Amino acid sequence: MKVYRGLPNAESRAPCALTVGNFDGVHRGHQALLARMREAAARLGLDTAVMTFEPHPREFFAQLTGDPSRAPTRIASLRDKLQSLANAGINRIIVEHFNAHFSALSPQDFVEKVLVQGLHVKWLIVGEDFCYGARRAGNVALLIEAGKRYGFHVEALPTVMNDGARISSSAIRSALAAGDFMQAQQLLGHPYTMSGHVIHGKKLGRTLGFPTLNLRVAHKRPALSGIFVVQVHGLAERPLPAVASLGIRPTVDDSGRVLLETHVFDYAEQSYGKLIRVEFLKKLRDEKKYIDLPTLTDAIARDAEQARAYFKQQGDLAISATDRI
Repeated sequence: MKVYRGLPNAESRAPCALTVGNFDGVHRGHQALLARMREAAARLGLDTAVMTFEPHPREFFAQLTGDPSRAPTRIASLRDKLQSLANAGINRIIVEHFNAHFSALSPQDFVEKVLVQGLHVKWLIVGEDFCYGARRAGNVALLIEAGKRYGFHVEALPTVMNDGARISSSAIRSALAAGDFMQAQQLLGHPYTMSGHVIHGKKLGRTLGFPTLNLRVAHKRPALSGIFVVQVHGLAERPLPAVASLGIRPTVDDSGRVLLETHVFDYAEQSYGKLIRVEFLKKLRDEKKYIDLPTLTDAIARDAEQARAYFKQQGDLAISATDRI
């Protein structure tokens, strides 16, 4: 898989089958669209390509209006989105910087400069509610007409449903915010996880008796926050049981930086730089600001006890890293 920041250079603009979208979460609806594109690309002898955006267009417009709270929360980091697209068998990913220039493109310019000249699209699939161009003036009907004029086929995928409800990134955000990981898994087609390389922290957790593996969260508005029962992939042959905090750590940090801190039970190996994946199983509580470190330590101990109890209730699941060895 090749990843391009912006449109590829002229030498890399081979004809392709393409889809365009935000793909936050790469959920089952996205997966159906990608599968259909792979089928068409194989039949036509084309590479598969995805154009996605960074930042999310709604995030860009929220910043423009001075109200960042209007931006959608993020289901997945760019890393996790790219990995999901790679897992779906995509050959090329174009990460387009969504800015004032791109948002001002007319529907005609988007077709000519991006799809035709920039990507050499021969086959295109989008959702049935797809809009494009400045002020979202272009729609599927207009795109089909443009395809006839410029020589590419356009297909619109009907909405993918789950138990009578539309599968969407918004529905997944709602499920995650509510701590409903079963519902999120149904919509995603897999358990909800976050991945990243373990970074150095302030070592406060170690001082308090609960050392953590820390992952930086690049976006400031993840789709969930709080204290969770989790299991960690990438440290051993099997996932390791743990408890995690995802948020801004209001008791010990006023920077607003978002961090995922995971305490793996009875695990003391050196892990800095390792790529791990944290799978969320149950929400224990919301994040809270405590009056002092002893009060915080007591709360962490209770969280860890509840998490261990959760794993014990699952039957034969191990409740510490040492049980996995």
